[in-house]
Parts: sequence; structure tokens; C-alpha cells
Amino acid sequence: MVQKLKQIVFGKPRDITDPNVFHHVSLIAFLAWVGLGADGLSSSAYGPDEAFRALGPHTHLSPFLVLMTAVTIIVISIAYSNLIEHFPGGGGGYLVATKLLGEKAGVVSGCALLVDYVLTISVSIASSCDALWSFLPPHLAPYKLIAEFGLLSLLIILNLRGVKESVTVLAPIFMVFIITHAFAILYAIGSHFTQLPEVIHGATFEFHGAVSTLGFWPVAFILLRAYSMGGGTYTGIEAVSNGVTMLREPRVKTGKKTMFLMAGSLAFTAGGILFGYMLTHAMPVDGKTMNAVLFENLFGTWKIGSWSFGTSLVVLSLVSEAALLFVAAQTGFLDGPRVLSNMALDSWMPHRFSQLSNRLVTHNGIYIMGLSAAATLLYTSGNITTLVVMYSINVFLTFTLTELGMSRHWIKDRAKEPRWKSQLSIHGTGLVMCLCILFVTLYEKFAQGGWMTVLITTATIVLCFRVRRHYRNVSAGFHDLDRILEATPLPAVPIPPSGSMDKNSPTAILTVQRFSGFGLHQILSIQRLMPGYIKNFIFISVGVVDSGNFKGTEDMAHLEAETRSQLEKYVQWCRSQGLMADYRMAIATEAVETLETLCKQISKEFPRSIVFTGKLIFREEHWYQRLLHNETATALQNRLQFDGLQTIVLPIRVLPSTA
Repeated sequence: MVQKLKQIVFGKPRDITDPNVFHHVSLIAFLAWVGLGADGLSSSAYGPDEAFRALGPHTHLSPFLVLMTAVTIIVISIAYSNLIEHFPGGGGGYLVATKLLGEKAGVVSGCALLVDYVLTISVSIASSCDALWSFLPPHLAPYKLIAEFGLLSLLIILNLRGVKESVTVLAPIFMVFIITHAFAILYAIGSHFTQLPEVIHGATFEFHGAVSTLGFWPVAFILLRAYSMGGGTYTGIEAVSNGVTMLREPRVKTGKKTMFLMAGSLAFTAGGILFGYMLTHAMPVDGKTMNAVLFENLFGTWKIGSWSFGTSLVVLSLVSEAALLFVAAQTGFLDGPRVLSNMALDSWMPHRFSQLSNRLVTHNGIYIMGLSAAATLLYTSGNITTLVVMYSINVFLTFTLTELGMSRHWIKDRAKEPRWKSQLSIHGTGLVMCLCILFVTLYEKFAQGGWMTVLITTATIVLCFRVRRHYRNVSAGFHDLDRILEATPLPAVPIPPSGSMDKNSPTAILTVQRFSGFGLHQILSIQRLMPGYIKNFIFISVGVVDSGNFKGTEDMAHLEAETRSQLEKYVQWCRSQGLMADYRMAIATEAVETLETLCKQISKEFPRSIVFTGKLIFREEHWYQRLLHNETATALQNRLQFDGLQTIVLPIRVLPSTA
């Protein structure tokens, strides 16, 4: 019943041997626009709002803010479109900083991205509920935070079912938002079209008046502050470059098409909404978003007989906005676990974060992103102003490192890159823009939530270095074990078996991974433990499909060939020592359950078999070791012993006491 319930909620396991599995889970440009572009487009619900509020009484500066917003979106989008071309394997800001600025810059960018995607989820959900509560009765306000946690739980379940499934379900919501907001913007401009020359002339006149009264630099700083406070508008632009691996082939072409759709829709929507505020003379109202005020100014008085058609249109627009923000939170669940898994593959994070579930999603990453988003919502009580400040700082830290890396690349390789001047101008301009927004936001909002995001990001960076140091110590211990290979090298020519294996003889079933001193240590330990008793050795291994190798059919074939090659080396080594040996293997997303199945199959074929598996032991046991190492040996032993199969865990000491 538990398994049936899991399948109903999360879906049936996917068949990783299906050659079309990548086609089934990848996204075409339109669905990528929905799943990844929704984050950028949805920022028009809170980015222009924060920017316009920051102008205060100087609303005549709105046209300049619209222009600056549109130019920034275009520049950053072009820069990240180039990124897709240069890094078609995905990874976005983390990979760019690692490759072009070094590992330390890479881990800073990666940690900023992780916090960014956590806040993508919490900002989107909080803003979604703000849109709904703009027209709901005030007495329902205490239930807003509860509603946010409910939406978060629903998103976790959707993403555990799979990437494509979650995006397909949310696509209609995305289109309703596009239609309602495009209509609102076009109507706002169209209904004031004859007044546009007067509006522009009035804004220019008031601008010159403000400059003559306050001075140029104070006015410039007001504009720069509003521009920076609206930094949330540009969040999400990097999402496509981070998630290239989930796109349909040809990925670069699909990625660039997605970036074009995202940039065009965001520039039109964010710029149009800002301009609409000014045209309709929208002013902040307590308990309402600026978009709610805009829609009420546009449609609030529309009636068809006794039916308040305009009110219904306002509610529809706000509901579509809330729904799109719900879709936008999806980006955090798509790209956040992917960044986490990339860092895990590089040993900056626990390796378990690179594992895939049987639905081929990074389930551990989804859980950690969801729990972290819940913590930020609880800490801020869903306050969108605080969340956007925390959000923007990390976004522009990543943007800055990315643009710095690409600028350095074009300067360094200018001799062999004919387009280096045009590319440097794009990335250099983006670098200046991102630095301005980052510094102004930190300066203005450090005491209003900025310090917390700096603290969280710094703590995450420190954690990454601690994790990396632990894995390096473990790796050093493995190098010591590999000296066994030097003492008993693999023969140059494979030695054929001396005869068929006696299935009634005592047989050792060994779980191994790569051919190394760790595995040979297990064989020698068995010989010391039971001298002359074991006659057959059967090596078993599972080629685990994780986020690092789940990229295409060729990668899967390489994983299978590599797993087989490593097992054949064990068999070859045993036969060179006069021992009977064979191997069994499987390709799966989960090691323990697959190993259990293999052991049961072999025990039926060899009734006098004993399962041996190696486990790292430490001089001092710490709680975090369970998080950093998968505890496969213990989990397998518990399962097999419950089924009546003899299982022995061989302790392998590889670390000094300081590790």
C-alpha cells in the first residue's frame, strides 16, 4: 500500500534503459520558457513595484527608469545567451566562475546561487499570496503565512514527480498571465496614447526642474537608488544557462530561443508596468501591491449593466499573477538542486545531493530547497520587501562574478577571438550594471535584511570548504590503500579462468565500485579472516545514474562500459592470484536496493555464499559523517540479514585522527 501510494503521489519509476528517456524528460523552448522563464517574467510582479516605490515623490523619473530597466534586461540576457554557447553543458554562474576565475570564486558563486534559488521559491510564493490578499478580505490576513506553506508543500510534491510533469501542469497558468498583463499594458498605453507627448514633455520638464532645484547628482542618485531597489526585476535571467542540460536537443539552440522569449517578454512586461504606473498616476496603498492599484485604475470602473466587469478583470489579473508567481517558484526547484548536485560532484557539498530518484529528479536537493525556503518564509513572516532585498544581493553577486569571468575571458583570449571587442563591451557593461546594483542594495538595505543574506551566504561558503576538506582527507586515505596495487600490479595480459566455478563451493559476494586499493583490501581481509575457505569471488557493482552522467544516451553507454571495465579488472586480478572469480552488474539510480536484488539472485545460484561489503571507519565518529557518506554497507547489511543472507561488513580504516 505504501508503494502504491508513493506511485500515485510521485508517479511510477522511469525506465533508465529506455533510449527515449531523455526525450521524455527534456523541455522544448516553450516549456523551458514556462519552467525557467517564469522566474524572470514573474519578477514584474515585485521588481517594478519596489523600484517605483523607491522613487517616492519623483515619479517623473519613471520614463528614465523604464529605459534603464529595458536596457539592463537586454544586456544581461545577451550576456547569458553567450554563456549558453560557451558552456553548453549547463552550470551557469557556478561553472563560469570556477572555470574562468578559479575554484574559490566558483564556490562563492555557487553558494550565492543556492541561496538565490531558495529565495526564488520564498519570494515567489510570498509575492503570490500578496497578490491574492490584495483583493481578499482583511480579516483573512493571519492565514497568509499558512497558505504560503501550503503552496510550498504542493510544489515539493510536483517536483518530486518530475521536471516535465510539473512544467506541463503549470503551462496554462503561464499563458493566462501573459494574456491578462499584455492586455493591461497595451490598454494603459493605448488609452493614454494621445497624451503621450504631453506626458513625456511633462516628465522632461519636471526632470530639469528637479536638477535645477536639487542638483544633478542628487537626482542621479535617486534614480540609481530606485533602479537598484528594482533589482529583483532581473532575477531569474540566469535560470536558462544553469539548466541547459534539461533542454531538448539541440540544447544550445533551444537555450538561445528560450532566452529570447524570456528577455522579450520580461522587457515588455516590466517596462510596460512601470510606464503604466506613471500614466495612471498609481500611488502606493497599504495592503495592496502596485500592480493591484494599476489594474484598479485601469479596469475598476468598467461595468456591463449591473455587473462590475472591471472588478472581475482586476481579480482575474491578480489571480493570474499569483498563479505565475507560483509557477516561478518552480525555477528554484529546477535549478537549485542542479547547482547543488554540480557542487556535490566537485565535493563542495555532500555527494548524496547528486543522486537521482527513480523519477530521475535530484530528490535530496528538492527536499533541502523546500525546507530552506520554509525557513526563510518563517524568518521573514513572508515579508516581500525583506525577501526581495535578501534575494537581490545574492543574484547580483552571482551576476557580477559571471560577468567578471566572461570579461576576463575575452581580454585574455582576445588574440584568438575575433569578436572579443563586441563581446567584452556586452559583458563589461553588464559587469558595471551588476556592481552598481549590488553595492547600492548592500549600502541601502544592509540593516533591513541585507546582513542576514550576507551571513547565510558566508556560512554556506564556510560549510563548503569544510566539506571539501573532509573529502580530500578521505581521498588521501584512499591513495594509501592504492599502494596495494603497486605491490600486486594488474597483469598486462588477461589470464583466462582455470575452470568453471563450483556453485556449491563457499562463495564471497563483494560489493565494489572502481578498481582500487579499497576493493583489493576487502579481498585480502577475507583471505585473512577465512584462510583457504572461500573458493569463489563474485564482484557486484551498480553504475549509479546521477546528475553528472544523466545527460544523454552516450553518457549512459559510457557509464555501463566503465562499470563493466572496473569489474573485469577485479576478475582479472583474482585470476592472476589463482582465485576463481566472476562479476555481475546493473545500472540504476539507487545503489542499495539494486545491490540487494543482485545479492539475492546470486545467493540462489550459489547457495553457500556470504556477502561482504566495505565500510569506512573513523577514529572518532561524528554526526556529519552520515551525511557525507552514503552508509551503503550498513543499509545493505540490514536488508540482507533480514532476508536471511549472511552479510559481513569489513571495516576499512583510511583516515588519520585529524580527519
